[in-house]
Amino acid sequence: MVFTSYMDLALQEARAAQARGEVPVGAVLVSPDGQVVAQAGNRTRELCDPTAHAEILALRAGGLILGSERLTGFDLYVTLEPCPMCASAISQARIARVYYGADDPKSGGVAHGPRVFDHPQSHHTPEVYDGIGALEAENLLRAFFAGKRR
Repeated sequence: MVFTSYMDLALQEARAAQARGEVPVGAVLVSPDGQVVAQAGNRTRELCDPTAHAEILALRAGGLILGSERLTGFDLYVTLEPCPMCASAISQARIARVYYGADDPKSGGVAHGPRVFDHPQSHHTPEVYDGIGALEAENLLRAFFAGKRR
């Protein structure tokens, strides 16, 4: 089996989020047969919803499309290490693999912070692959926050 990365689509969603004034994070949900089922970028400000992270929006859209809260066997590509809220939702959705770009030492929930998937109460632990598209994701985030500090 040949590995195909969908991080470029996630990065496109991150750039679109940035253009809307959102923190540039994007996510793509991929079916076991390699079909893109949903993609989203952050919309917390636009929707006035603190849960409208890219991962949550992609999981919600995928669940609606498939008619199920379980996305067993699906992959999720996200440009930034998922926060604890998103990591918990990923676990609840039974995502098979999470591929993320940039580490998030301040707010991450996978490799940093509470490490949700390592917690005994985590119902499901996906395979996790980090660093995919990390440099571009980091550059997007740095530029966004540098612009906010001016």
